[in-house]
Amino acid sequence: MTRQAGTSLKKSGPAAEKADVTYSSTRRALLTGTALLAAGGPSVPAAASPARTTGRAIRERQVDDRLIELTVDSAALGRTVPVALLTPRGWDRRKPGDRWPTLYLLAGGDGDHTTWATMFKVQELAELHDVLVVMPAMPLFGFWTDWWNHGRAGGPLVRTYFLREVIPLVERDYGAGPCRAAAGESQGGFGALGMAARIPGLFGAVAAFSAPFHPVRHPEMWLSGAAYVGLDGYAIWGDPWKQWDVWLDWDPYYRAEGLRNTPVYLSSGDGTPGPLDADEPEVHIPGTEKWIALFPDDVVSVTEAACGFEARALDRRLKGLGAPVTTHVFPGTHTGTYGYRELRHALPILLDALRP
Repeated sequence: MTRQAGTSLKKSGPAAEKADVTYSSTRRALLTGTALLAAGGPSVPAAASPARTTGRAIRERQVDDRLIELTVDSAALGRTVPVALLTPRGWDRRKPGDRWPTLYLLAGGDGDHTTWATMFKVQELAELHDVLVVMPAMPLFGFWTDWWNHGRAGGPLVRTYFLREVIPLVERDYGAGPCRAAAGESQGGFGALGMAARIPGLFGAVAAFSAPFHPVRHPEMWLSGAAYVGLDGYAIWGDPWKQWDVWLDWDPYYRAEGLRNTPVYLSSGDGTPGPLDADEPEVHIPGTEKWIALFPDDVVSVTEAACGFEARALDRRLKGLGAPVTTHVFPGTHTGTYGYRELRHALPILLDALRP
């Protein structure tokens, strides 16, 4: 009933579009709704330089005139993983050394790289005709995090995969330039914010939609979500009481100083019914009863209510630092289709960072 990361991009059409909309609501209810989370730019850190990358594309598939799907052999993940490219004008005639401003769009809890084309319809955005858009998949519920694994080494090393493999690969072989911006929905928003905060200057701007902006504030919520889908949530950052330092280290709120000079767009529903909600009710996650009781009675999406609370907290933190932040909290749930709208709201901030 759920699609794993790695599903191929499909060509569009009326029937396919209708199926995509139906699928998207189900996907978000089952996966995103229980996610643990969700001028030339600076160089990628030395650890992610092209000379040290292990990622390589072993296959390329042309999906349509602009969409290309790569199959990447990832040492960090120990498997192959797809990465979609939405190519700019003139890309097919590129010469060595040609570079384009690049927008990275990070997948949500299901790790599905195709959502940006099927649900968000990024290929319809005329503003992106001169931008290379990179949409990497990741393992199911990878959280764009190098997992703690109870203090033991091992994967999934999702952050390493993105920084040491995806970025160097597309910058070396596919025309991606050093002028970068990033956005993500749910867990992908957490990843975009977290990496931007941990590596100041990596992205010229970031946007996060319905994400865990401050996950240590609601640890039971995210651990219960992991348990609901059969994951060991304690393997991600550990026990929030015993490994408090690990949780704080990954939390964008506590890394906010790193975003002081990065334009940020935050958006989330508040968990109350909104105009773009899916038809089916939110999935009840055992273990979240505390927050169901604590949130207002009109909240129907406890996950989104937590994201909205955390968005406001991070907004206050960033404004206190004098950081350039724009925040939009609205009536809506975690299974709605608000990301389509919010990406378009965030686009001016993202594109401004991509101008030379």
